[in-house]
Amino acid sequence: MPEKIYSGGCVCGRLRYEAVGEPIYAGFCYCSDCRKVSGSGSIPFIGFKCDRVSITGDSRETRTISTNGGEAVRNACSTCGSFVFGGARGISDWHTIYAGSLDDASLFEPQMAIFVKDRVPWAHVPEDLPSYETLPD
Repeated sequence: MPEKIYSGGCVCGRLRYEAVGEPIYAGFCYCSDCRKVSGSGSIPFIGFKCDRVSITGDSRETRTISTNGGEAVRNACSTCGSFVFGGARGISDWHTIYAGSLDDASLFEPQMAIFVKDRVPWAHVPEDLPSYETLPD
C-alpha cells in the first residue's frame, strides 16, 4: 500500500510542500502566538520528521520566543505572505505543516488540543479531543 501524501502550499502557489507517510502528531494550538499568526482562535498543525517533507519555493522565516519559552520558527511565502510551515529549513528535525495550507483539508485528523490554558472563550475545543494545558509529556 502506498504511503499517504500530504501536499499543499501558500495562496499564490509559489511555496509548496509534500509530506509523505503518517504524521508524528496533529492537533490544534490555542497559544497566543498561534492565535496572532493565524488571525483565529487556534491554528491546526501536523508534524512530520524533516526527512519526510520536501519544500519548494522561497520562504520568509520569522523567529520569536514561543509561549513555552523556546524559539518558534515560522515560514511564510516570500511573495504572498501566507504562513505555511514551522521549523528552520535544513536545520530542524521536524516541520509543522499548518493544516489550513493542505490541498486536501480532509487529510487533517487532529489528535490533541494544546495550550488550552490560553484559549479564548469563543475558540472551541472539540469534545472528543485530548486537551492539554500546555504541551503533553
